[in-house]
Amino acid sequence: MQIESWDDIRVALAVARTGTVSGAAADLGVHHATVIRRIDALESALRARLFQRHTRGYALTEAGRTLLDAAGAADERFAQMAAQIAGAGERIEGELVVTSLPELVDLVMPRLIALMARHPDLRLTYATDARLFRLGAGEAHVAIRGGAEPTEPDYVVRAMGRMGHVMYAAASYLDRHGPVDNPRDHRFALPGPEARGAPYMRWLQDRIGPENILVTANEATAREAVIRAGLAVGALPDSLAHGLLPALSLPEWDSNLWLVTHVDLHRTPKVQAALAALRDG
Repeated sequence: MQIESWDDIRVALAVARTGTVSGAAADLGVHHATVIRRIDALESALRARLFQRHTRGYALTEAGRTLLDAAGAADERFAQMAAQIAGAGERIEGELVVTSLPELVDLVMPRLIALMARHPDLRLTYATDARLFRLGAGEAHVAIRGGAEPTEPDYVVRAMGRMGHVMYAAASYLDRHGPVDNPRDHRFALPGPEARGAPYMRWLQDRIGPENILVTANEATAREAVIRAGLAVGALPDSLAHGLLPALSLPEWDSNLWLVTHVDLHRTPKVQAALAALRDG
């Protein structure tokens, strides 16, 4: 008989103390499915039923009370040990990997620069990619995602704010082609397939044809060059739009931003420092 993880016992303690799966999930900052899975795994490992399930919540069995007494004492000893070494554990240093959407660089980098100025022993890797990094596999400490709220089990999700999108054009383009009232009368410089989920890309999908797309480029600077040349309209980060004119922006293009971390790393000092910097700006 072997218990695979102390985390399973911590989850059982949280359920015992709150009396419900939802209460334990809220205390631990995890999805309720994670709590149920860990309780089932612990009972399987111990070959004993720890809780009686009923409509009002979870009640301890005799075996569960034995676990609570022993594990509670162990938890207190761990807390005492943690307090003794807290000075070392509270240092904010080492590698920090943050992933984000490419168009958020203007919003995110000033906040991360301020974080590094406060904590010079941090080493930042900032990865901009439309793919979803696997936080559970250790690919990143913090992910910034747009759109619908992520719902993966074991992820801790916090709101970061909202993001808008603006289509820019050169004055010479607008002088020749007029305002962007009907998209089929214009030509566009657009990102590649990795950005197909962006709100403005979904909006354009049924409003333009292949003949309206002059350039497809993953690099924003490549699209900027085409837009500055007066050849097309396109969405750009504000930092690349100096001297260009806003040509089109709609409220329905706004989307929610989410800060996502894995439950195993969420409470570490450097991740908490990063979340505070990114959330509060």
